[in-house]
Amino acid sequence: MIIDDVIIQIKAGDGGDGAVAFNKNLNEKGPTGARGGNGGSIYGIGVSDLDALRPFRYTKQISAENGKNGRGQFIDGPAGPDIFIHLPIGTVIHNLDNDTTSEIVKVNEKVLIAKGGIGGRGNFHFKSSTNTSPKEFEEGKPGEEFKIRFELKLIADIGLVGLPNAGKSSLINEVTNAKSKVANYPFTTLEPHLGVFEHLIIADIPGLIEGASTNKGLGIKFLRHIERTKIIFHLISCENEKIISSYRKIRKELEKYNPVFKTKKEYIILTKTDTVDEQKLEKIKAKFTKINKNILCISIYDYDSIEKLKKLLYELSNQKQKDQI
Repeated sequence: MIIDDVIIQIKAGDGGDGAVAFNKNLNEKGPTGARGGNGGSIYGIGVSDLDALRPFRYTKQISAENGKNGRGQFIDGPAGPDIFIHLPIGTVIHNLDNDTTSEIVKVNEKVLIAKGGIGGRGNFHFKSSTNTSPKEFEEGKPGEEFKIRFELKLIADIGLVGLPNAGKSSLINEVTNAKSKVANYPFTTLEPHLGVFEHLIIADIPGLIEGASTNKGLGIKFLRHIERTKIIFHLISCENEKIISSYRKIRKELEKYNPVFKTKKEYIILTKTDTVDEQKLEKIKAKFTKINKNILCISIYDYDSIEKLKKLLYELSNQKQKDQI
């Protein structure tokens, strides 16, 4: 099971205190107290591993080391080492204490989550012409401490959506190397699956139902994974007796959750065409043509229909490459 939403407490390291010390060398005088080391900061760094949040299922607190105190003879205290938290690309970092957000969208992208405290100055830094033997020093500053929520939103080119048992898992297994579970009952897929076709990343999103945007069924747990997909493949089984109303219900849930879905390009994929005769299929296609002209009919038992789907995917993959040049 993919861990895609966790809350943890993080604490950056405190800065070390500055030192109060005086020269120990013979015939030499004056302050030599050095600066304390900076506390370790905490960064998030993007990785391609979708399961990178799993350690936080049990680890709920992360603390960086404090900086060490300064020493005499101008020896600064060592800084606390920084901590780098591996986060899957697509992770939104919510700071629940100051209500700010940042996100990781590229592999190796680095985001500062909590800054370590600055080390305090030692008495050497307070020396002046009127104060040649200062005993002043600064304490190190505390590191930042926050409650953080990591929310993973998959970044995919194509999102497969539709009612449970619409054929999404079968499709992604057929055209990619994904291994989604397939069975003839609702909610077979209980977590998103990703597959790769040429340069395209395809996400198999668990079946949605009416009321999903208000957390009914599998609810909004998976709707967020569709937000960033560039193209929607809306799969509808030809076995569905209320095929148009079912399509509209899912569209309503998507747009209710986020109006951005109104602007995303959508292809209607009529699945399980082997379960209806040609005459009925043409009637279904005619109904959907009034809604969306991007229609494809497929059956995993029909080689030619799968090849047509792959042709479309090749075209989309080539277009993606052109857009990146």
